[in-house]
Amino acid sequence: MPRTSYNQVRTVGERQYGQVPPQQAYGQQPPPQYGRPNPQYAAPETYPGGAPTVTQGGGRGSGPGRGGPNTKALLIAAVAVVAVVLIGIGAALMTGDDSDKKKDEAGSSQGPAGEVEESPEPTKSADEKSPPAVELPKQDAATLSLGGSAALDNSVKGAKGANGQYISLNEVGRSATWTVDVPADGPYTLYVTYGVPGKDAKTSLTVNDEEPRSINMKNYAQAAEGDLEKGWTNTYAYVQLKKGSNTLMLSCREGDSCDANLDQLELKAGHTK
Repeated sequence: MPRTSYNQVRTVGERQYGQVPPQQAYGQQPPPQYGRPNPQYAAPETYPGGAPTVTQGGGRGSGPGRGGPNTKALLIAAVAVVAVVLIGIGAALMTGDDSDKKKDEAGSSQGPAGEVEESPEPTKSADEKSPPAVELPKQDAATLSLGGSAALDNSVKGAKGANGQYISLNEVGRSATWTVDVPADGPYTLYVTYGVPGKDAKTSLTVNDEEPRSINMKNYAQAAEGDLEKGWTNTYAYVQLKKGSNTLMLSCREGDSCDANLDQLELKAGHTK
């Protein structure tokens, strides 16, 4: 049969119309041919409906005829969002500081549960000083002014006075008077140390110009009757004194039971026991 296919030698670079170009690798662009139109290019006017409308993009990276989002507007919006977030954080921090301060103030005033914070003492100026504490006197019976037939004795052991001396009040008309100074008007408590022979006694107390009143001298020591050494004990009476000098007299008057030995007298401010 006659031969229908043959190879025809062509000049290098020469291309005939209708010949398919050599296959390119996938994704590989054919080399540009300078001075010749690109066979794959088509003018926009040849598309159906004419040339497409191109939106001019603004901002960096966009040029004439190139579409895309408005990056300038997006940047402004992002800055606004960041500003709002920063303002919110600042407000939260300020609110948190105020809340913490209020909690600290509440804690500093109320204190933890079950505890009470002590109020601070007011600061005193250099000119404002507290008055010095005055020690009220304590007097031995032996130093008192004696009246009637009252006399000092020390035959019964156990008296606290100097040299064990005391005053026996066991006769009507006997008395012992104490003249004492106090720093201010007000209530005081008179303490009396005495001894009884295992039985109750009762004498009279006279404060300044007041009427005499009874003062009990009971057998608080629970001594056996006749036991004077174990009968030493004490009692007290509330008195109202004036600033300065005051007189306190213990005496045996008609109707009193005065079988008692007077040992010491002492004053304390206020009404105490």
